[in-house]
Amino acid sequence: MHKSGVAYFSAEFGLDESLPIYSGGLGILAGDHIKAAADLNVPLTGVGLYYGKGYFQQRIDDGGSQQHLYPEIDHRGSVYPVRLVKNDVGQPLVIEVPLSGRHVYANAWSVQVGSVMLYLLHTDIEANSVADRRLTDTLYPSDQNVRLSQEILLGIGGARLLAALDIQPDVWHMNEGHCAFLTLERIRMLSAEGIPFETALEAVKASTVFTTHTPVPAGHDVFPIDMIDRYFGDYYWQLGTDRDRVLSLGCVDGAFNMTRLAVSLSSKINGVSQLHGEVSRDLFHRWMPHIPKQDIPVDSITNGIHIGTWLAAGMKELFDRYLPSDWAARTMEPDSWAAVRDIPPGALWEEHQQAKQKMFRELGLPLDESDGGPLIIGFARRFATYKRALLIFSDPDRLARILGDPQRPACLVFAGKAHPADGPGQDLIRAIVARSREPRFKDRVFVIENYAMDKARWLVQGVDVWLNTPMKPMEASGTSGQKAALNGVLNCSVLDGWWAEGYNGRNGWAIDSATDGDREYQSKQDSEALYRLLEEEIVPLFYKRDDQKLPAEWVNFMKESICSLAPVFNTHRMINDYRRTMYVPASERGRRFAADRFEIASKVAAYKQFIRDHWSGVRVRNIEILDGTSGRIGLNKTAFRAVIQLGIIGHKDVRVEAVGSDGRQGIWKAKLEPVQQQGKGVYVYEGASPDVTVDFRKANVNVRVTPVSPDFAHDFETELAAWG
Repeated sequence: MHKSGVAYFSAEFGLDESLPIYSGGLGILAGDHIKAAADLNVPLTGVGLYYGKGYFQQRIDDGGSQQHLYPEIDHRGSVYPVRLVKNDVGQPLVIEVPLSGRHVYANAWSVQVGSVMLYLLHTDIEANSVADRRLTDTLYPSDQNVRLSQEILLGIGGARLLAALDIQPDVWHMNEGHCAFLTLERIRMLSAEGIPFETALEAVKASTVFTTHTPVPAGHDVFPIDMIDRYFGDYYWQLGTDRDRVLSLGCVDGAFNMTRLAVSLSSKINGVSQLHGEVSRDLFHRWMPHIPKQDIPVDSITNGIHIGTWLAAGMKELFDRYLPSDWAARTMEPDSWAAVRDIPPGALWEEHQQAKQKMFRELGLPLDESDGGPLIIGFARRFATYKRALLIFSDPDRLARILGDPQRPACLVFAGKAHPADGPGQDLIRAIVARSREPRFKDRVFVIENYAMDKARWLVQGVDVWLNTPMKPMEASGTSGQKAALNGVLNCSVLDGWWAEGYNGRNGWAIDSATDGDREYQSKQDSEALYRLLEEEIVPLFYKRDDQKLPAEWVNFMKESICSLAPVFNTHRMINDYRRTMYVPASERGRRFAADRFEIASKVAAYKQFIRDHWSGVRVRNIEILDGTSGRIGLNKTAFRAVIQLGIIGHKDVRVEAVGSDGRQGIWKAKLEPVQQQGKGVYVYEGASPDVTVDFRKANVNVRVTPVSPDFAHDFETELAAWG
């Protein structure tokens, strides 16, 4: 069953609420990713874990406390068929994984998603001990031992499963760091074939890509070194190297960081929005302080949503009626959405009212449906403190006046779960429940329990405004607002994540977030901006009706939102971006590195070792800045001259450049060329400024030497640089 293509590993997959093996945005994104791959016939195989009890079911008790229930999943009711994977002789396929000096066994379940197959490993089988049978019960367990065990099962077990199925991917895509151990297992497999460790590492790295989703350091999985030793003690030597070399791939501040491991062993890395790319470069810069953050090799591919999953049925019928007949196959083309502007305002408004009334019924909201009901503001997401669910309650009296206006009433609908170990997140739920029970907020603030994909659909299709108030820049991307926008729901959000790219001034509202001061000051400024938007713009616009009793200007905002956002923030565009910028380059690079018995991988490994062994001898000396000179480097340009000591490293193996600040959060670079050899391994380099407008007295100019190779994925692959 040999298959090439992409192996897409993720700790969670949100396909449908009937298969609750997801907790939130990461899983929903992964589910939408493989659905879009199926739509576009991208050859992709998904790999994850089958959680017998899934993510917890949420109940909120009379005191507002979140209760955690873990019923067994009955996948027989799943929208997607779930089948036990069997071997060639019809027996359940079983994978063996080493865990802390013992062997744990896992069977596999397959889920067909169009042309894509998703495989899920599960340890609840008779061959395991009672404790090991429980390892894959729940998603994101608080117990570090169970968490590490799950990540070993996902990474090492997932790689072994694909090998057992004779699936040989061209590209291995790690969706977050939970699955990064797959890189070690792939090295082990090559080591078993006699391939030296460093060569195997380069071959694995060449065909591996990594998507990071977490902008905060605390969001990355970190395990104590002694814990890694306990679980990997007899695994290290199988990789063909020593313990210290393996640990060096993920070691940060005396602990083992899964994101660091993923970065060390990927040839392409991306964040999930443009702003998140910047934040990730800043975060990874702490691991590579000698490389400016602007040069940290992190691209960005902004998340999108799967239109077929999140578009309301009635809205789809409306689009089928007014948009080009093939619009669903051309979702990336703005022209295919332009006809939304031709939909009669009354038809679009009526369809939204239908979705709103369905939401009232499905969620049991006791609201008057006449004339479209009150303005409904939705806030539904994971209850993490940085998402600031309580921001809108900063001034309760003012909020009560806004919501309680008898002529222009408004309601808030909250939904979401807090992780069972997140006490502050659960405190947020208690606080909102308490607010909802105050007389002034009765029938104005609602809390919906047990948020899942079905309730998410009703909310993103039925509310009028989608509210998002994270502490900037801590929202990596966010996709719930994209789902809302697709359905004509207007976003009101801090300019963080995807909204920083999507907002155009006519398709929703931006909360003008403060960028300086402490968190308390930022929250004060942000809440003031939010109240002003509600009082002066959002509520008045919603209730402004024309002669036909239609909110015509509001509907124009709805049309602009759909036309400007739907063609950009969808998974078809996202998958095409991954294919073009990640999958195709990694596939070509992986094949090239593996060809002729790993010849290029071996060459690159040897070259990097040579560079590492001799880099301490590289020095930058005698930097000179020469204003307005003429000569070899050109007329009337600022020139740079530096003496570079390279030792036994050849001058063709390095790039030498002057680097300085452009005064706009960026840097400029001027390449310097060798013009004279002063002695053995010592060269004079010269070059000219790239920009005559730069004030070099303020530009903080320095000269940098970096090792380069045409076989590197990027200029900073060795993470080495020497500065003057």
